[in-house]
Amino acid sequence: MKNYNWACIGCGDIASDMAKVMAERGNPFFGVYSRTYEKAEAFAKKYGIEKVYSCADELFADESIDIVYIATPHNHHIEYILKAAESRKHILCEKAITLNSSELALAKKLCDENGVILAEAQTIYHMPVYETVEKYIKDGTLGRLKLIDVNFGTRKEYDETNRFYSPNLAGGTMLDIGVYAFSFVRRFLSENAGEIKSTVSLAPTGVDEQAVILTSNSKNEMACVTLSFVAKLPRTAVASFENGWVEFDNFNRATKARITLFDARQPIDVKSDSSISPLLYEVCDMEQAVSGGENKMHLDLTEDVMDIMTRLRNEWGVVYPEEK
Repeated sequence: MKNYNWACIGCGDIASDMAKVMAERGNPFFGVYSRTYEKAEAFAKKYGIEKVYSCADELFADESIDIVYIATPHNHHIEYILKAAESRKHILCEKAITLNSSELALAKKLCDENGVILAEAQTIYHMPVYETVEKYIKDGTLGRLKLIDVNFGTRKEYDETNRFYSPNLAGGTMLDIGVYAFSFVRRFLSENAGEIKSTVSLAPTGVDEQAVILTSNSKNEMACVTLSFVAKLPRTAVASFENGWVEFDNFNRATKARITLFDARQPIDVKSDSSISPLLYEVCDMEQAVSGGENKMHLDLTEDVMDIMTRLRNEWGVVYPEEK
């Protein structure tokens, strides 16, 4: 596989994590852009990045760039995705990939027209432990899926100006942590959720700060998702089947799972290499897809997750300025 030139848009915490991974594997980002040039310069110096762009258009015009990694606030994703697609550059975008289903449909259409890969940087779709567990599902060991339970709660100090609570930065639990929870749910469902019921608490800024969501589909597969910015919860996820259940701790970056079968004396512990960064799996799968190999980026699941999140926010009346 050839070495691909990546460019990074955004210099926040997750971009720094990704830049570190890229540098450690010996193929650092080729270029970086930030709305603050000085910040991009410091970022480039820290992570051995060759080129700093003075504007986004300069990045998109650079024919040496193969893949663009977008790590800006959610509400800026779509503008960069569309520009990257028009420039025929492949796109790995941080979660949530867009604000809503309409934006994602537009992005997918343009990427398809220009023959580029579009994908969300969702760790749950790439961690090896999930692939191992899926083998037990596919061979019938666990039987049919019945129920999923996911908890993701973290305490965020209320500040109407930060990205967690500000509508102007697409704040709220749904796009920040709900995207993980529903990606877990969708990875195991045999089809997307149809019926959705929920209860929600809104922050004074109008974004969702806590919610409990129940879903079901035509196969009678059900899920319960709990999200919170005001209560810290164990980051656990359980998928229950006819013949047993599977437990994940820190499910969004899981390196181990435990399978309990009703007719077995001992649980089955599934483990993967905990020394490898979850982000590296995303990068490797993205480059494999770009090279024409198996596409394991699961944009179809991303679309279903965005459908659920959009439906819920519409029901709650959580609308961002860009959507008005």
